Amino acid sequence: MASIASFEGVDVYERFHFLVNAPALFHAVASAVELDIFRFLGERDQATFEELRAFTGVPAHQLRVLLQAVCSTGLVRKRDGAYVNSEAATDLLAADTPDSWTHIILGWRDIYYPAFPRLTASLRTGTNLALDDFPGDEPTLYQRLSRDPELESVFHRAMSAFTLRSARALVRREEFSPVRRLLDVGGGDGTTSALLADRHPEMALTIFDLPSVSKLAASSANAGRLRFRPGDLFRDDFPEGSDAVLFSHVLEIFSADRILVLLRKAHAALPRGGRVFIYGFNVSENETSGVFSARLGLYFNVLASGQGMAYPARDYEEWLGAVGFEDVRTVSGMPYEHGLTMGVKG
Repeated sequence: MASIASFEGVDVYERFHFLVNAPALFHAVASAVELDIFRFLGERDQATFEELRAFTGVPAHQLRVLLQAVCSTGLVRKRDGAYVNSEAATDLLAADTPDSWTHIILGWRDIYYPAFPRLTASLRTGTNLALDDFPGDEPTLYQRLSRDPELESVFHRAMSAFTLRSARALVRREEFSPVRRLLDVGGGDGTTSALLADRHPEMALTIFDLPSVSKLAASSANAGRLRFRPGDLFRDDFPEGSDAVLFSHVLEIFSADRILVLLRKAHAALPRGGRVFIYGFNVSENETSGVFSARLGLYFNVLASGQGMAYPARDYEEWLGAVGFEDVRTVSGMPYEHGLTMGVKG
């Protein structure tokens, strides 16, 4: 079976035909999510067309068009005149849980993908031109979203859901067992820290992120034992008193120069023997990429920050060594093209 991440073994012509139709099909799936079709089907063994029409309120012709598109993806199947969720739709889309792909799809539809028509111009100019569609003069999407709390909430629900899908393998790592006071830099709404808190009841966790994000996170279901320290990652010093610093889905946003700034700040905030953890997307050593990593790098450069990408593990290892960390190593092959790079302050 071909890898979803790489299309390995899939004929290039077949891949091309899928790609050129994928934007329309993605939006069809997003509409089905918004209309709660997957959840409705998940609550029963099957549903007729008339039952779906009554539930969604969509006119018969338009619903027929939508269901034809969704069925073409394989997420929904028509069987004996009725519609049923596939196993994948049941797993990924049917339940309204914090890790549901429904949150991710709507976040990508409403925030990520409207930016992509400006990709060529952004690449040519080296500027995230799609950021102009968001009010403000701040240089990153994350800062400008603070002006629109509703959209910021959509963004963080999507981020949280994807983190839940990818980070459970991270928190199971035994390297976190000796940590007693963890600083989660750019920790967003605290999803990763909450998972670590559940896994390690003796660990104290502090999340350092923008004031608007900290305010949103403090009122979320993740708050619990977590502490929130609002601040700017580059302008403010990192809070001291922790024996480990975690960067989860943070450093890949930035260029090498800015990553080195953040790693130096982590080194300065840690005591001797303190640990640093870098968790995120890793491309392979030959700089090829799976589809998640490829999408991420494009999104960063057209919208989020105008820089950054899914870096290979060797880059993180070199940067950690350059700022003074020792015993640097990487655990690769984690879910969704992720890796964990670690070092110790000597």
